[in-house]
Amino acid sequence: MSAETPVCQLLARQQDDYCGWLWVAPPRDAWLETGEGSLLSADEGVLSAFRARGQPAHSPFDGVDLAPRGAVLFWPKSHALGEWWLLWLCAYLPPGTPLQLVGENQGGIKRVLKALAALGLGCRKLDSARRCGLYATRLDRVDINPDAAWTTFEAGLGNEQLRLVSHPGVFGHGKLDDGTRLLLETLPAVLPATAGDVLDMGCGDGILAAWLAMRGARVTAVDVGHFAVEATRRTLAANGLEGEVLASDVYSALGERCFDAIVSNPPFHQERAIDYGPAGRLILEAPDHLRPGGQLLLVANAFLPYPDLLERAFGGFEVLADDRRFRVYRAVKG
Repeated sequence: MSAETPVCQLLARQQDDYCGWLWVAPPRDAWLETGEGSLLSADEGVLSAFRARGQPAHSPFDGVDLAPRGAVLFWPKSHALGEWWLLWLCAYLPPGTPLQLVGENQGGIKRVLKALAALGLGCRKLDSARRCGLYATRLDRVDINPDAAWTTFEAGLGNEQLRLVSHPGVFGHGKLDDGTRLLLETLPAVLPATAGDVLDMGCGDGILAAWLAMRGARVTAVDVGHFAVEATRRTLAANGLEGEVLASDVYSALGERCFDAIVSNPPFHQERAIDYGPAGRLILEAPDHLRPGGQLLLVANAFLPYPDLLERAFGGFEVLADDRRFRVYRAVKG
């Protein structure tokens, strides 16, 4: 099986066979999924792909003990998230474990030199190709707890205040996104105070789930990212609210469950690339998860091509708000 992504193509030409190694936060790549390594990821889509092939796959929140022959960390777009993975690996893998770090030049892989130096870890360059770099070090205990990356901030919503818990890599980390704010300003006019069963799709730090639960809705919140799932659970707990929070690749964990409303600020990026796939699935499959008369309420950047998808899925829609940057759409299942 040939490697598909540039970072995996760089790894595939190394002398290491990586048998018994741990892939940490990798992209989807069949070369990895059919190999003999195990997976550590916070992406439910990647975890599901490995598990479907019978490969060992874990989330950093599973609480499992790992002792691989070595580990490869795929450096993420968010430097702060990359630093968190480094701290987690130093805290939970045995000292002396070989660690390789790989990433694209445009993704900031060269910044790992300073990150490793700040932790007192040595580093050497192994290879470069496909506009990517590969570096090597060995893990050791450091005097920084990875849990220190969790942050809490207050979000004012009119006369209401919510305490939000966030983590590097979670959408809107550390602030209230302008699109989400527009959606929250629009919802009271179209969503009853007792809205019934509501699905927060792509829950991020849990701002929508908490707002809905505060108004009396029975909330289910899902996200493909395990950091977002954990952040939403912590946000609900910090505000004394209840809701079901699940890791799910769009609707994958929901079976045939249906709701009175689906509310979302869907993502359209995968690392640096624009990817309409998850939002397309959210819209096109929404009628299958709404009760008759149920509504899909979503906010999106004004330039995104969602009107065509809404027309295909529902046969019609309306624009509830438009501030030239973002639009709030509403579509109702007949």
